[in-house]
Amino acid sequence: MTAIAPPIVMPPQAMAELETSYATPPRAYHNFGHVQEVLRHYADVAQGPGWTRPVEPYLAVLYHDAIYEPGRNDNESRSAQLAMEQIALWLPGAGVDGGRVAQLIDCTARHGQLSAADVDRDAALFLDCDMAILGAEPAAFDAYDRGIAAEYRHVPRWLYKLNRRRFLKALLARERIFLSDFFHDRYDAQARVNLRRAVNEKR
Repeated sequence: MTAIAPPIVMPPQAMAELETSYATPPRAYHNFGHVQEVLRHYADVAQGPGWTRPVEPYLAVLYHDAIYEPGRNDNESRSAQLAMEQIALWLPGAGVDGGRVAQLIDCTARHGQLSAADVDRDAALFLDCDMAILGAEPAAFDAYDRGIAAEYRHVPRWLYKLNRRRFLKALLARERIFLSDFFHDRYDAQARVNLRRAVNEKR
């Protein structure tokens, strides 16, 4: 993948504050490194099928896990609200649809529950960017799986393994893990290998 220029430039102070958000609380996976990885997939889309409206998915990538406390069910809605506030503060008059950014972020609360028919083209590609780790090479997938486990270390291990295995099995049972053809063609086969192995390891 060749690096691409971002479709909109955030002020340095805004980016510094954003990186601080991703370090709070300390995170093993949902940190700014995760954002950078999702941005690499965003760039792959830009160079491949392309984005219909590139700015909003780009900002959604930046802010989608800005607020993340393992176990809470409002992380996505709080991150969406923060994104709208920061867009209004740092990008006034830039023509950004803050509501659309928030909508995309809110969709991440339903990973593994949505079908391609539930979302539009850009939303499908955005969600797949976030889930592309499932189809990564085994070492990268295993690091992701360990990172999630570390973030939930406050949960009894038996309960964590039970719930994690249930989530991974549900993904594996889906006819399509990825919503877009672009990601399905690239990552479905490897994702299924990774998921089967992870499910078996959590018995």
